Amino acid sequence: MTIADAVQQLHTAFAGGKTRNVDFREKQLKNLLRMYEENHGKMAQALAKDLRKHKQEAYLMEIDYMINDLRSILFNLRDWAEPEKPKKTFVNMMDEVKIYNDPYGVVLVIGAWNYPLQVTLVPVAAAMAAGNCVLIKPSEVAPATSKFIAETIPKYLDQECYRVIEGGVKETSEILKQKFDHVFYTGSGRVGKIVHQACSANLTPCTLELGGKSPCYVDSSADIPIATRRILWGKFVNAGQTCIAPDYVLCTKEVQDKFLQEARSVLKEWYGDDPKNSPDLSRIINEQHFKRLNAMLQGAKVAIGGQTDAKDKYIAPTIVIDAKDKDAVMQDEIFGPILPIVNVHNAYDAIQFINSGDKPLAMYIFSNNQTDRELIVNNTSCGGICVNDTMGHFAVESLPFGGVGPSGMGSYHGKFGFDTFTHKKACLVKNFSVVGEKLASSRYPPYSDKKLSFLTTLLKKRQGISLKYLPYALVFGLGVASAMIVRTISEKHD
Repeated sequence: MTIADAVQQLHTAFAGGKTRNVDFREKQLKNLLRMYEENHGKMAQALAKDLRKHKQEAYLMEIDYMINDLRSILFNLRDWAEPEKPKKTFVNMMDEVKIYNDPYGVVLVIGAWNYPLQVTLVPVAAAMAAGNCVLIKPSEVAPATSKFIAETIPKYLDQECYRVIEGGVKETSEILKQKFDHVFYTGSGRVGKIVHQACSANLTPCTLELGGKSPCYVDSSADIPIATRRILWGKFVNAGQTCIAPDYVLCTKEVQDKFLQEARSVLKEWYGDDPKNSPDLSRIINEQHFKRLNAMLQGAKVAIGGQTDAKDKYIAPTIVIDAKDKDAVMQDEIFGPILPIVNVHNAYDAIQFINSGDKPLAMYIFSNNQTDRELIVNNTSCGGICVNDTMGHFAVESLPFGGVGPSGMGSYHGKFGFDTFTHKKACLVKNFSVVGEKLASSRYPPYSDKKLSFLTTLLKKRQGISLKYLPYALVFGLGVASAMIVRTISEKHD
């Protein structure tokens, strides 16, 4: 079957209405959950093969995360799928106002290689929950995981509604020529521009989860020992190949010295005297990315680490000091185990430095100074912020996750994921009551100043009065009035 045929099959399946049925969605999501539960060992093996990812990282940041995300979707699916009832204005107090949660149709999800299960299948689950048919394109850069997804998904999900296509640049280019109703892409900004351009050709809405140089500001009021551990974990987990890893540290020379002292101790505790022999440190995904990262180290002032092994695709946890904005390590998102430190004098300097670059996907602030924290939060722009920790905001499903500008567009996680793949269809339902028609009759010709004055008064926006219970109050008032009329008539007859 060609790519075009596969996409057409999905369009045919969606037109048949199968995925609109909430019972069907729930059954398919339960099948996906069963797939996770029955194959978690194979998933961990695939991640180890692609990235030499330790079992703990595999479960904590991918497998268990996906399981819990899917459970949450199943808990809330029926509530999310119900039509929403927004507030009504005075004009529509007797009408029905609804927002229907319509699936877009056929959506494309293109995964990334750094967390090849999580960033592929979490949006897939959200798209399924919203009632869409889905074409899944795993990253070919993580071949073991891609193979697992391609071989396992058809065993658990309806193949008419959910399909997987593997391949590289050629296949992805062919896929992007097809007509979709929504496209969700996770990856680099460079490819993100290509995806966005392809979507623009068909006016297809898209969600782009990209990246950027996520800054990490640390001041002297922070608990440096704790801050150091949290920053290093966020940076070196998955060998730094994380879109929201702290990309560089902004701090004073004084804080830098304390940070480096703590970092040497922490890294030895975590990875031993020779991190290369540690089973807890992942490897760079491939030779191309290794060469890119190795080039960043050339000419850099290394304070900790710096050792590399091309054959093993190994780069030691590395900290670079005296980094300048024109250095190679500061030009693009690092996406590896290299942490530069840029010296600033205060929060004002940090804000200027951050705002001189593109808007990042994440920002980290380590400080007990509430004034400075608010100063940075209110004078910078980024996808999301985590204060006194790294990456923790990603795991809060009640928070939207996504970038802004060059770091992405759109968001997902929890209900935000469901909404990303949902068209909010507005609906107003009126009745044929004589009273309603009388009030609305002023809109009809022949026009007059009297009609215009009446409509202007009727449509005028008013604040401070809740109309939630107004219909009930009117009914109650009519009831009281009717009772009084009946009583008056009865008294006259007596």
